[in-house]
Parts: sequence; C-alpha cells; structure tokens
Amino acid sequence: MIEDIAGNDAVRLPHAVTVVIPAFNEGAHVADQVREVERVLATTGWTYEIIVVDDGSRDNTAEEADRTGALVLRRLRNRGYGAALKLGISRAAHPWILITDADGTYPVEAIPGLLAEADANEMVIGGRLGANVNIPLARRPAKWFLNKLAGYLAGQPLPDINSGLRLMRRSLVARYEHLLPEGFSFTTTITMSAACNGHAFIYVPIDYHARLGQSKIRPRHALDFTILILRTIVFFNPLKVFLPVGAMLFVAGVAKFIFDITRDNLSESAVLGIIGALVVWAVGLLADQNMRIARRS
Repeated sequence: MIEDIAGNDAVRLPHAVTVVIPAFNEGAHVADQVREVERVLATTGWTYEIIVVDDGSRDNTAEEADRTGALVLRRLRNRGYGAALKLGISRAAHPWILITDADGTYPVEAIPGLLAEADANEMVIGGRLGANVNIPLARRPAKWFLNKLAGYLAGQPLPDINSGLRLMRRSLVARYEHLLPEGFSFTTTITMSAACNGHAFIYVPIDYHARLGQSKIRPRHALDFTILILRTIVFFNPLKVFLPVGAMLFVAGVAKFIFDITRDNLSESAVLGIIGALVVWAVGLLADQNMRIARRS
C-alpha cells in the first residue's frame, strides 16, 4: 500500500477552499475574474467561497466585485498586497486557501490542477513555467537571479518563488503569519518558509497572461525581494549565509597574506580579512544555535 505523507502536517483536509483575491484599482477587471474563478470551481466538486479584498482602491473595484456575489472586504486606505491577503485569510471559512490576482494574468483553468495535488501537499504553487509565459523582458534577469539565489539558499530548486497563484493549507499560513510581510513579498516569504522547514509542496506548471491594466511592481522591488530572501534564510538557516561570506573573507585574507609574504610586508588588510572571517563564522554559529533553541521552544 502506498501512503502519501504531507510533510509536517500529514492530515487529509476536507475539500473546501477559500479563494482570496486582493484588488487595488481593478474595477475594470475584477468582476470578470471572480466570475471566471467561480465558473471553474463549480466544476471541481470542492466546496468554496470567494473573498475579494479591496485594498483602498480609488475606483469602483468594491462595487464591481460586490455585483458577483462574492464577499467583499474593503479597506479605506491601501495597505499592500500581503496585508490584503492576510485580511482575506483571516476571514476564511475553509481549511484550504487559494490566492490569485484580479488582473487576469493567472489562468483560472489551472486551478483544478492545483486542487488535484492538495491531499499530498501543504502548498501547491502555480509555477510560471508553461508554454505561454508573458513576463516582461526587463524583469526576467532579476527574476532568474532571485530564483537561483533562493534555490541555493533553500537547498532545492525554486523555479518561481513569488507566483501569485497557489493553494495553501490555512494552518501553514498561520504558522508563519508573524513573518509574512504586508507588501509584495508575502508569496516569497511563504515559499522560503515552506522550503526551509521541510513542508511538502509542489510546483504545477502554468501559463502567465499579459496583465490587464497597469502593473503595481516597480524596479525597487527586486532589491526588496533579495533582502527578504537573505533575511528569511538567516532566520531559518543562518549558516547558509554566514559560512560562504566568511569563506570569501578568509580566502581574500589568505591570498593577501601570501602576496604580502612575497613582498616581505604583512599588511593590515590580510589580517583583517582572516579575523573578519572568524568573526563572521562565530556570529553564524551563534545565530544557528539561537535558531535551533527557538525551534525547540
């Protein structure tokens, strides 16, 4: 007999899902998106509800979403993508959470494929790896770098760390809620948290459509994502960061020391490089010890 084990939470949950759709100034598209999501969910056999979170829109997003019959949560001011998701999840009635966007980029036809992988996983990510992926050319180098960096630090391939179409156990979100930011980094953080802590998750390849309307992503977000990845890894697996940084300082210091010997002159930079490596390694070991103590408590 083959038994699927779902990571740290090997419990088969009821097939009931809450769809959370954050929306900011998406009045022209949100109603169509909600109706398409509902059309697809009606064919799956799952119990479902749809929650639209209007994150301080200045247009008719809330009114348009309300016409569909979905539950609409309305904020008076914009708090951010992650804050909208957390608000919607806090009102969820079901044990599974499906998130998607209101701008038509994620294909609703992919939803049944995500639901089909639910029982054996704690998170199912719609990886933008399909045949038709419309990611702007200017963003692709940064996206490639961030995925490679995250995969290296997490110790496993992470081909799409911030996909906004994914299915998650509500218990998984609750476990790491204190880490989840209020901005666009919500999805990156939950991906890294799951990858670094042995949770069962899988990627399902999906297409990615051209966006309807204006994108909310800005170039500065690439730096934010990089800092977030490093911060998350330092929190869960600090040696992945401190060991290589110390190694670079140590190699540089030893190389400078050897060069100085050939010149009969020992410089301060060689000594600082070696001492700096020892300090970084010591801090890394302390951080690792603190992380292990925190996990036990």
